[in-house]
Amino acid sequence: MPVRFPIARTLPMVLGLALVLGTSSLAPALAQTMTPAPPGKPQKKLPEPPAKLPKVDRNKNNIDFLFGALKAAPDEASARHVEARIWAIWIQTPSDTASLLMTRAKTAVDAQKIDVAIKLLDSVIKLRPDYIEAWNRRATLYYMQNDYARALADIREVLVREPRHFGALAGLGMIMQEVGDEKRALEAYRKALAVNPHLEKIPDQVKSLTEKVEGRDI
Repeated sequence: MPVRFPIARTLPMVLGLALVLGTSSLAPALAQTMTPAPPGKPQKKLPEPPAKLPKVDRNKNNIDFLFGALKAAPDEASARHVEARIWAIWIQTPSDTASLLMTRAKTAVDAQKIDVAIKLLDSVIKLRPDYIEAWNRRATLYYMQNDYARALADIREVLVREPRHFGALAGLGMIMQEVGDEKRALEAYRKALAVNPHLEKIPDQVKSLTEKVEGRDI
């Protein structure tokens, strides 16, 4: 029998996401109980940063300029370069302690010790609650564990701090799609593409969901 998340636990997080995304239409469907994927089902990963990132100057945070450049990128290669620079800014650790904990969390994930990695990320978030990447990575780990309620709660924290986080928006769309809420998945994917038109695979998802949710053009 599938495990369901209680409405009382899910509703506050749902309403928070609706406010962050600028639409109340997310709330009604998500306020219902959510059924995660079966534990044995293969999981896709939420969008993650590239393996290699450029070095960025912490004192020259030009992320607003980079978001403009991302939208205007003339080709995929240019877009990937700008996207990597945005990820590099997001990932910059705010302290040596946070950096050490993040490194240990990655080591734990590589060793398939997800619970240990989550506890390490808990410590990072407690130490530096404004550090976006700690929330984002913990959301990914909760997603891998099929704990969609906690994953969504962490995605909300990312979007509160950076509403343009295309990785979190795309992740929100993936979760909504997996729980069967195709309308809200489409909304989230569209918001992600509005920020980053060059996201891989998301345009195909938008096309498919548009046909399902809104019907084909006559």
